Amino acid sequence: MSAPVFELPPPDISAWRAGNTGVEGVWRFDSGRPGRDVMISALVHGNELCGAWALKGLLDAGVRPAQGRLTLVFANLAAFDRFDPANHDASRFVDEDLNRQWSVERMGAATSLERRRAAELRPLVEQADWLLDIHSMHERAAPLLLTGMQPRNQTLARAMGNPEHIVVDAGHKDGVRMRDYGRFGLPDDQSPDTRSLLVECGFHGDPSSRTVAHDMCARFLVASAALSQADVDQALPGWTQAAAARQWALEVTGPVVARSAGFRFNQPFQGLECIARAGTVIGDNDGEPVATPYDNCVLVMPSVRQARAGVTVVRYARQRPL
Repeated sequence: MSAPVFELPPPDISAWRAGNTGVEGVWRFDSGRPGRDVMISALVHGNELCGAWALKGLLDAGVRPAQGRLTLVFANLAAFDRFDPANHDASRFVDEDLNRQWSVERMGAATSLERRRAAELRPLVEQADWLLDIHSMHERAAPLLLTGMQPRNQTLARAMGNPEHIVVDAGHKDGVRMRDYGRFGLPDDQSPDTRSLLVECGFHGDPSSRTVAHDMCARFLVASAALSQADVDQALPGWTQAAAARQWALEVTGPVVARSAGFRFNQPFQGLECIARAGTVIGDNDGEPVATPYDNCVLVMPSVRQARAGVTVVRYARQRPL
């Protein structure tokens, strides 16, 4: 299957690259009033431009929190610097996926650029109470909001009202994501005041991914009480989109992990396909047929663009009303 055309241009973030914290790419604003420590991160992967556009928009508009603190993070600038729309997969990371390095052990082993960057960002992530991590996808697909397993995050997803599809998952076997790190990964009774969401805004190169990123930032700032809806409407006109008519939870039951770069699907799956019958073969994993494990199995983010040994190429899920 040919790669989708990359239509979203990279934003010029040169004016905002230095940051104001002593950490490159990190901006932090303190209202001087009690409130939550709210963080929005983008460019965890260097080819996921929609979040960078959203942070640039927030900074260009001079957005400041009405209460608490707001931290904006351009995470993997080194990967972003390599961006080439004709070969955008190559700028996903420099050495290894930044969104798998969020464990004390990996951050303590400075063996890659991404581990060193995670260690540099670690204090900011640890002090955040609420986190929105903005991503996009290898394939054209509807936006997804990932909550982890914690009911508190599912409740927040419902309150935000967008997008339609909410993924309830335990993360990936090949490393810890930022949104699962530290207090964010604890159960509700141990960390009741934290919230962390990861939004997949659609295909990396689709201009609509920027619209989704704008909407999710606006909704998150209001939900966290960093800004009122009136503040958002004034500072960020047009960012808030219509809410989803309904929302669905996709409860992930397990991944399919590639044995090598040779993994192949037998159809051009885009994501959110519901496979009616258990045992339906959907691909080949180095000679082993890959079949759905139960009836009405939903495919979450199928893609072979980054396929290699140990990488998840699709996840199975059951759908229910949120």
